[in-house]
Amino acid sequence: MNSISANLNIMIKASEKASKVLVRDFGEIEKLQVKKKGPTDFVTNADIKVEKIIIEELKKARPNYSFITEENGIKINKDKNNTWIIDPIDGTVNFLHGIPHFAISIAHKSENEIISGLIFDPIKNEMFYAEKNNGAFFNNHRIRVSKKNDLNECLFVTGGKLNREIELPYRKSGCAALDMAYVASGRYDGYFQNNLNLWDIAAGIILIKEAGGLINRIDLSINENLKVIASSTDINEKMLEKLNNF
Repeated sequence: MNSISANLNIMIKASEKASKVLVRDFGEIEKLQVKKKGPTDFVTNADIKVEKIIIEELKKARPNYSFITEENGIKINKDKNNTWIIDPIDGTVNFLHGIPHFAISIAHKSENEIISGLIFDPIKNEMFYAEKNNGAFFNNHRIRVSKKNDLNECLFVTGGKLNREIELPYRKSGCAALDMAYVASGRYDGYFQNNLNLWDIAAGIILIKEAGGLINRIDLSINENLKVIASSTDINEKMLEKLNNF
């Protein structure tokens, strides 16, 4: 295993602990599908529970760090320069419908830069992580973005609403964090989406950079309505051409 920082180790432990609750709750979802009321409240509770575990674990190790989280919003602490950015369940709609494609996402922002991030898919037991200047990894193996340069051989991914038809072969998976992790690991060749929140994409930003990919400039002082266009270097220009003014 490559050597990782103490902070990334803390993030991994926190995500693994929280994922046990997530896996258990996901098992319950199938039983709830048949109820009239539907499992929406249940999913909100799962979200809150998972986030609470992650925050508790991170706080134990780093009591003064600040937080930006999906459920709790911004919590400025004694250490304003170090912030954990957390999405407890990215892909809640999938989770809600019993579709096993969602992830925990945790990133560490120092000053105004993401310096480490992890995306953990507990159902497939797939852990993607990266640290600044240390590369990107999938279950301890080094990953790189794809090397394809023929658009017809590529597969792109997006989410949300598209204002117009895009002439690219693409999918919609319903999980921004995994979309970015999959670009970093070469499964997808590129990702484009509007109206994202910082916690959806924070860990993905460093994963793509460290896997050798290209990503548009993202203002980390803004928490919502963010746009991401990311891909391998080889396909970037051709992708941008098709997306022009996306």
